[in-house]
Amino acid sequence: MSALRTDREAAVEEALSRLDLETKVKILSGQDSWTVPGVPEIGLASLVVSDGPIGVRGTRWTAEDPSIALPSPTALAATWDAELARRAGRLLGQEARRKGVHVLLAPTVNLHRSPLGGRHFEAYSEDPLLTGAIGAAYVRGVQDHSVGTTVKHFVANDAETDRFTVDNKVSDRALRELYLAPFETIVDAGAWGVMAAYNQVNGVTMTEHDELQNGVLKGEWGFDGLIVSDWYAARDTEATARGGLDLAMPATGSPWGTRLVDAVRTGAVAEELIDDHVRRVLRLAARVGALDGVAPAVAPADRPAPIDGEALAREIASRSFVLASNDGILPLPEVGSVAVIGVLAKDARILGGGSAIVFPPHIVSPLDGLTAALPATTRLTYAIGADPREKVPAARGPQWTDLTATFRDADGQTMHVETLPAAIGVWMEMPEGVDPAKLATVDLTGRLTPDAAGTHHLAIRGIGQFTLSVTGDAGPGQTVFDDAIVPENMDLAALFLAPPERRFPIELAAGETVEVSLRHQVALAESFPVVALLLGHADPVATADELLAEAERVAAESDVAIVVVGTTEEVESEGFDRTSLALPGRQDELVRRVVAANPRTVVVVNAGSPVELPWVDEVAAVLLTWFPGQEAGHALADVLLGRAEPGGRLPTTWPVAAADCPVLSTTPDNGVLDYAEDIYIGYRAWDRTGIAPRYPFGHGFGYTTWAYESLSIEDRTATVTVRNNGSRPGREVVQIYLAPAEPDPDRPVRRLVGFASVTADPGQAATVTVDLPERAFQIWAGGWRTVPGDYLVEAGPSSANRPLVAPLTRPAPSRRS
Repeated sequence: MSALRTDREAAVEEALSRLDLETKVKILSGQDSWTVPGVPEIGLASLVVSDGPIGVRGTRWTAEDPSIALPSPTALAATWDAELARRAGRLLGQEARRKGVHVLLAPTVNLHRSPLGGRHFEAYSEDPLLTGAIGAAYVRGVQDHSVGTTVKHFVANDAETDRFTVDNKVSDRALRELYLAPFETIVDAGAWGVMAAYNQVNGVTMTEHDELQNGVLKGEWGFDGLIVSDWYAARDTEATARGGLDLAMPATGSPWGTRLVDAVRTGAVAEELIDDHVRRVLRLAARVGALDGVAPAVAPADRPAPIDGEALAREIASRSFVLASNDGILPLPEVGSVAVIGVLAKDARILGGGSAIVFPPHIVSPLDGLTAALPATTRLTYAIGADPREKVPAARGPQWTDLTATFRDADGQTMHVETLPAAIGVWMEMPEGVDPAKLATVDLTGRLTPDAAGTHHLAIRGIGQFTLSVTGDAGPGQTVFDDAIVPENMDLAALFLAPPERRFPIELAAGETVEVSLRHQVALAESFPVVALLLGHADPVATADELLAEAERVAAESDVAIVVVGTTEEVESEGFDRTSLALPGRQDELVRRVVAANPRTVVVVNAGSPVELPWVDEVAAVLLTWFPGQEAGHALADVLLGRAEPGGRLPTTWPVAAADCPVLSTTPDNGVLDYAEDIYIGYRAWDRTGIAPRYPFGHGFGYTTWAYESLSIEDRTATVTVRNNGSRPGREVVQIYLAPAEPDPDRPVRRLVGFASVTADPGQAATVTVDLPERAFQIWAGGWRTVPGDYLVEAGPSSANRPLVAPLTRPAPSRRS
């Protein structure tokens, strides 16, 4: 045990010894939504936690305190680069320190069991090894700044339907070989926290799951960190205390407090259990520097050098883009004219919906990025083409000025004024100077000077009483709406993150300024004290048919057409699962009509997870860009113009059609979701079906070509040599799969057991080595059991393309006498 760890444990035990029962229990629940109580008498500071995983929101979810927005977790996994993931973690650790955050509620390492999963974009991969490798590196990076992580959601929280109550029925083998595996890898890497999920596993709610939390996580794996509940997931006083949960969040709704004190005093819960929970809170505090008398795990002088967030966001994005197909059009040659088409080209979807949302300092759209990057001699024309969004976006942009949020009390006195880059406000902690008990109204106001005359649309999103008014400079104003908006369901995520919308047409003249005001009568709920509202605005637009015709025209008049399509917040977000893999709206029709007008069409797919691409064989190139973060447009221009290589490889299989997917349903039956497929998800399942997917796991092209020249095995180490036989420098991800030499009905056809990347100049060879761990030869059968026999080690650029094969025999393990 290191001296630092010895000092830390001594400080933890000394602090614990000075606490009475009431104080111990006090620090096992939040003191509000985002903080844990401090105890000054023992030198314990209040711990601050914050959502991630692509930015650090802090306690105030507001544009006044912006956050770097990195590409989505699916994008990070698509890089297949653990070192890049560690750099991402280090940037977020740096951001957390800047915002006074001690613990980041990330990463999400649930698996891509079904492409319909609503938070698919927030998890890494369908494969546990890739997920574990990226997640472990991310965690190390965050914790390099002595900022804690909570790996989530433990465990089998792989879909959103009935997520608070669903009972996921999973075999022990599938749990061990798939769903627990990434958590095990990351715990072995030294994670300081784990988040317990809402769902049940095999009949037991995860926050109460003694077998998995105490038996496996804390016992078998030796996890010495803290288990925190997902928000409002802790429900039963005694069962959670005995089942391994250490911290119940948030303050509101905690089942602990005086009820837990009473349970200890009646003997229902042993005080030794309470001490273990408190010890883990104190240990986390010591690691992050929030406990007096002990240095943080990483001293300030030893933390990484500052990272340029914009540069890293741009690099991760370009490295994540998957070039799925290319007839040679990319990288784009010099052309005289380019058509950029699609509403998502102008209003990019840079991140997924739900608790992953942050407010970045700026957003570079694809149109912005290409406009900046193309030479002045290139004519760029933009057309909407098709708008699949069902809701009106937040008011923003050059037509809007003086966007502010004003907080007032019941007497109309101003308590706080906040400048906004867009007319959206979410406050889970009130701004400085705002007393929640006295807050009566919040006004979003701004001045709109329309570019175009005609029917504009204003919109309200939120829950409660609202008044929307519009005042012109030349006359009296009009009240557009004055009524209550009621919830459509009682899911907290839906209420808060996807509230209902009311939309209002209004006639406006071009160039004449109007003042728009949205007043919200605030009624803060004790159980969820949040203010959230959005003022939306949409310009007059032509009919859907006219927009499609315009897209055809500008495509036909240009040398190259770039069409940006993707998902919307209505179909891909936390809080609900997807019902279809089809692109929403008329986007498929848009692509077909554009490519008919101009065969030199590149389609950019702006989606966090798989979608159907029925036109893929008709277009010149397809580039999958995920949710690419705040530097989306710059990264896209870098890749399209050849300044950067598209470095991504698929972290999950993409089907031709949803019906082809071997695992699809996320809908429970009588409250139970049966993982009947057992260990066969992702490419493991596709290998058994005999159906070819659209794009296999690991797939992706760069701007050069590679020859796989040799594979050798020595002492369970695979050595692979590849050669860049193209005309440009490039990077290749060498993937290693292990397969039983003879088909085995009890094991997957093959599984990923390692990977490594190489870079090489044209004509240059590169060699990598990948160790084959013992776990690669094991299955779970009440314990880990090595399966001896003959295997094939396969190397290649994807699960479906493995040109190199070498035999390997795994002897039976020697018996100990």
